[in-house]
Amino acid sequence: MKWVKRIAVAALVVAVLGYGAVLAYFYLNQRNIQYTREGAITDLAATTLSGAEAVSIPSEGGAQLAGWYQAPSAGKPLILYFRGNTGSFTREHERYERFVADGYGFLAFDYRGFPGSPGDLTEEHLLADALAAFDFAATKGVPIVLWGRSLGSGASTWVARQREADALFLETPYLSFVKIGTDKYPFLPIGLLLDDQYPQEQWIGDVTEPIYVAHGTADETIAVYQGEALYQLAPNKDEIWIEPGGTHTDLWERGEWERARAFYERHTAAPGAS
Repeated sequence: MKWVKRIAVAALVVAVLGYGAVLAYFYLNQRNIQYTREGAITDLAATTLSGAEAVSIPSEGGAQLAGWYQAPSAGKPLILYFRGNTGSFTREHERYERFVADGYGFLAFDYRGFPGSPGDLTEEHLLADALAAFDFAATKGVPIVLWGRSLGSGASTWVARQREADALFLETPYLSFVKIGTDKYPFLPIGLLLDDQYPQEQWIGDVTEPIYVAHGTADETIAVYQGEALYQLAPNKDEIWIEPGGTHTDLWERGEWERARAFYERHTAAPGAS
């Protein structure tokens, strides 16, 4: 029976080596797995945003972030928009067009490492870029509300923790990227492997702004339980909208802007309201 033991030992060695190779591959390629950075850049002139301008936002270390800015109409706030994890911020120009049509201003931009903004994409850089964008918006002297989508929910929560805005809208948010990774790869020790963890569940307890969470029950990218749990951790809850059958990408088509606009109106009835 020695041959049986040898086969068993050999199989175990192969399994261990294979698992080790999987761990090494994930660790060495984690940011390529975590982020989707490629994508086309839409020219501002190709949109209906005739009143918007392309801006360059200075960030730490001499970085320059590509963005679009438009001032709000009198009595309306500026939406500081923290984009998600795919391509360029410019691909969502239809959202910005709707903001402007309803009198809202906006500032949207690419974090370092995404198509419009050169540099290395890391959690440290992304959070620094998010703060730089807020500080740029703050120079405009108008009320600011925050919108964080997916990856950007963590950026917006980080900013709300560090700065003062009037309201925080979170679209398909997460507890942390460790939770996202564990949901997708339960066989991997994600907490030990992942460098960029974005522990939003730890940050949200320090956020004083009113918070609205939007999520869908059919979200396969960030499970709906994460948005629900994050909302429960928020100190200043306003409302949570869980859309039956909603996915990670279709909440806008399901009436998200109407809900977000009503939320912002509740908290910016007058300049400086909170």
